[in-house]
Amino acid sequence: MVNPQAKAIRLIEYFLFGSAVILFLTGTLLGDTFYLRLGTEALIFGGLAMSVDLLLGIVGLLSLGQALYFGFGAYLSALILKEISPSFALTIVLVTLASALLGWVVSFIALRSKGVYFALITFGLAQVVAKVVYNTSSLGASDGMMGVPILKIWTPLGSIDADHPGTFFIISLLTIGSLYAVLRYFLTTPMGSCWHAIQSNENRLAYIGFKSKGPKQVAFVLATVVAAVSGALYPMLRGFVSPELMFFSVSGTAVVTVVLGGVGTLIGPILGSVLLVSFKSIIGTWTPHHHIVIGLIFVVIVISAPKGLAGLIAKHYSKRQSHRGDKSWAYFRPSSCVSILADSQLLKMLALRLKTSESPQLLGQMVPAKVPYLIY
Repeated sequence: MVNPQAKAIRLIEYFLFGSAVILFLTGTLLGDTFYLRLGTEALIFGGLAMSVDLLLGIVGLLSLGQALYFGFGAYLSALILKEISPSFALTIVLVTLASALLGWVVSFIALRSKGVYFALITFGLAQVVAKVVYNTSSLGASDGMMGVPILKIWTPLGSIDADHPGTFFIISLLTIGSLYAVLRYFLTTPMGSCWHAIQSNENRLAYIGFKSKGPKQVAFVLATVVAAVSGALYPMLRGFVSPELMFFSVSGTAVVTVVLGGVGTLIGPILGSVLLVSFKSIIGTWTPHHHIVIGLIFVVIVISAPKGLAGLIAKHYSKRQSHRGDKSWAYFRPSSCVSILADSQLLKMLALRLKTSESPQLLGQMVPAKVPYLIY
């Protein structure tokens, strides 16, 4: 039996892919470049929100400084395209490697703390770097960097220019889709189980002989790479970058996007980004006070769907199963369903590591009170 959350994720995937195909065909046939660029922008900021969701929804770490890595990817991409070569493959490879190194270094600083202190450290680092970039004349200072050349992409049929909005929309779709596929794959591995276990109860992980530092560091580096690669697409779309990309408003918007789409789903943030960008565009044409209207809409959505749109869809599927007499998911808890303690192999390892002389109360501290909730 497929659980409601998996059905909701699959439905959102189909919806977004179908919408992307329709947007591409309609925009290309009608020659409407505005909505193609709008869709590309939604994908780019959806990638940033996806990196926030990896830390917040999967591992349980609230980062308020993901704009740092988004802006880092954007500036590095602009420098490579202007100074080295307008090559898409070269830019993505260099941004990936550089951001992985940056994330690895920063992780030693940020992961020394937990909870609100982790959020404040990431926020502070982003603010410091943003201020440095803002005052660096070689990077354009407050004006940013302009004049990014048109992207060239090598294919077996020859090199193509991504100056057409439809072409770059497909490139962005494939790039963000690849990042999403990589993160989904990691969730099916033991590393993904460790992430969920850390979010559920990090202290329990140590009871069975696993350290949380390594998995958290891997998640942090992955989130950095996803944010940076998404940011690398920004100057390819707009032709410029600015220090505002590293400001807190960008990080805050990403967190709002995650909450809107559904925390812990990875695909929900992309849906939230599409809706948020659409709201800004449509409502912005009606009133200059569109931020107030969008804020009210966000409050209504959060009150009516506290688990985001993905959670709302999952709740709908759960009710349908209940009406059909299927009670297997009546007590479904997404936050615990893939806990590391539910893994039968790890429970065997736990049994082997327990000494006969140890107090039986220790086992009660390690195993949750309602183990059936943890069955995936």
